Amino acid sequence: MADHLDAPGLMPPGGDPSIDITDVYAFQKPGSSRKSILMLNVNPLTLATSFNSKALYELKVDTNSDARADIAFKFKFSRFDDGRQTVEVRRATGKHARSAENKGEKIIEHASVSFGSTPKIADSDGFKLFAGRRSDPFFFDLLGFLAGFKFTGSDFFIDKNVFGIALEVPNKAIGGGSPIGIWARTLMRETTPESDSDDEHEDDSDGNDEEDEEDGKFVQIDRMGRPAINTVFNKGASKTEFNQTQPNTDRAGFGAHFVDVLESFGYDPATATTIMEILLPDILTYDPASSAGFLNGRNLTDDVIDIELNLVTKGALTTDMVGPHTDLLTRFPFMGTPH
Repeated sequence: MADHLDAPGLMPPGGDPSIDITDVYAFQKPGSSRKSILMLNVNPLTLATSFNSKALYELKVDTNSDARADIAFKFKFSRFDDGRQTVEVRRATGKHARSAENKGEKIIEHASVSFGSTPKIADSDGFKLFAGRRSDPFFFDLLGFLAGFKFTGSDFFIDKNVFGIALEVPNKAIGGGSPIGIWARTLMRETTPESDSDDEHEDDSDGNDEEDEEDGKFVQIDRMGRPAINTVFNKGASKTEFNQTQPNTDRAGFGAHFVDVLESFGYDPATATTIMEILLPDILTYDPASSAGFLNGRNLTDDVIDIELNLVTKGALTTDMVGPHTDLLTRFPFMGTPH
């Protein structure tokens, strides 16, 4: 089910679904080959009432195919007060893009979060931002899946909502028109001396931005690139380990296990290895010059479940008989009005 409810420890009671990533999308802006839409959705079933003000939400961009971020868009939310919340967005490059800190150039400030039906959109110097409650664009016969692949075409998510973050960007802000890699992650404050567990955290003493006011560093909690990778291939503690590591370590840390799983689906070792090397690192590959859709980025209407069912069952199952939602908007932020 993409990555809905996929991060152990984030669900109630005691957890925080507002930092549980459900889906990541990247697609060419309709009608404009010079801009792209990047989207990070969290909070499956909208179990949380607001974005977490102690969290950092990130969209990462790899411009040179080394599975390390060269550009990052960092979203930091204010406290939820009297039904209202705001968000600032920073664009970071180089070591700041890889760091677990809220560093970078502010491109949008004090944008209002939408909790009602009408989307509140911030527009600043070529960027557009939406953050808030929307209809979940993900579609899947979840109950049929849980019943042992006995699909009936019933879309579990047809009336569900998520918290969406949609960012319209000029392609020059994500490396120009060349193919790139995109993934998302969420981080939370860690106030202990051992807080810096992100293996890509680097010294940022030459940064020109003010320090975040709160104490403690951010620690990665969840991450996602392509849909359903962690859901399909990892179980239990390995899900958490996968969520807390970086894409550039995916093949070394998880490649052998992925090959074993693929062989259990009936693939021979050589083919299983080839497929593993497509799936890992877990990064959504995207060419801004193309509107082709998954595996090139991911459109809201791409039937990723049918594609992946065909893959994991080696062609035995090709569809869950569910199609895209009809409430999608033709304009930004593209996700439908919340239910």
